[in-house]
Amino acid sequence: MTRSQLLKLFLVLALATIAVGALSACKRSNGQTNAASASPTPAIIEITSMAAVSRQLPQYFEATGSLAANEQTDVAPETSGKVAAVGVDIGTFVKKGQTLVRLEDADFKDRVQQAQAQVEQAKATLEQNRAKIGLRPGQKFNPENVPEVAAARAALDLAEKNLKRSEKLLESGDVSKASYDVQKSQRDQASEQYKALIHQAEQNFATVANSQAAVEVAQANLSLTKRNLTYTTIVAPMSGYVSDRPADVGEYISPQQKVATIVNINPLRVKIDVPEQAIPQIHQGESVSVAVSAYTDRTFSGRVARISPNVTATSRTLSVEADVDNPNGELKPGQFATIRVLLPQSAAAVMVPQRALRTISGATYVFVIKNGFAQQRLVQSGQVEGDMVEIKSGVTTDEVIAISNVDQLSDGVAVRQ
Repeated sequence: MTRSQLLKLFLVLALATIAVGALSACKRSNGQTNAASASPTPAIIEITSMAAVSRQLPQYFEATGSLAANEQTDVAPETSGKVAAVGVDIGTFVKKGQTLVRLEDADFKDRVQQAQAQVEQAKATLEQNRAKIGLRPGQKFNPENVPEVAAARAALDLAEKNLKRSEKLLESGDVSKASYDVQKSQRDQASEQYKALIHQAEQNFATVANSQAAVEVAQANLSLTKRNLTYTTIVAPMSGYVSDRPADVGEYISPQQKVATIVNINPLRVKIDVPEQAIPQIHQGESVSVAVSAYTDRTFSGRVARISPNVTATSRTLSVEADVDNPNGELKPGQFATIRVLLPQSAAAVMVPQRALRTISGATYVFVIKNGFAQQRLVQSGQVEGDMVEIKSGVTTDEVIAISNVDQLSDGVAVRQ
């Protein structure tokens, strides 16, 4: 071979050697990468945990119902008239006796003045009639106290004495029969006069009695007109909130027309229908808690106040009413409520913190920690007490439960506490 041919052959061999080396290096590199990806180091999740505990949990009977006012009244006037002023509006808190509506009262005041004048006139007539028979207020009537009657009685007594003297003188012959007859005639006239004046005094006393009755009638009429005047001011019959006020200024209203509705909302009432099998557990005075959707983070307290003596035949339930404390007026009549009646007995329950629960696709789970790994458990939750929740199934007492980083856990994952 020539020198140039040898040189070409040497270059070809050298390039072939370089290519084989590069291919081998590439294969080794790919093998190392695949080996690294096939066996990754598993991640360990940091958690805190606690053991599920057993507690005595209060037992409840739960029902639903609507809140209602403890007292409610529609206020209507006692008399007819035109509305002159309205002192309240819907939502106003009023105290018992506070003015709600005032009617025009000019005509009522005129009637009071007229009735007062009639009383004064009747009293004056009574005094005149009393004076005729000398009768003072409070004095018992005796016709002998009438001056004319007293004078006639004295004249009759004198005529009786003169007649008796004449009788003795007639017997002794000292006076004539004619003189005796004169004395007898005078006595008879005095007697008739006395009787006539007695009759007149009694008639005058009857007039006094009629005058007294007239005064009483006038006074009763005055009281009536004064009472009618007070009716022009329509007041609240009880303390509470105004829930309706249909009366307006200038409107003519009658006793059949409502001017306002007042409700007392502290306490509120709520009706509970208790199933027949739960009746033995319900007693007056038992505590209740009430929850409404307007306040999702709190409950309101109350007590069983009234228990019906009868079970409803159609539903076989017992109607029970509870009074719910509402001092700040936060609850409103008509709100839908969930009521729990606290029963006397309690029961042991497994409890875990609420933050230990995780909801996946509508199901509730907790993660039990064993030998450094998390086990996913399907559970049934129950009653909530503070930050703890009852676990009805799925977990037993003293099992260790993850309570942090729960959303990062899955079944079988390694954990470090």
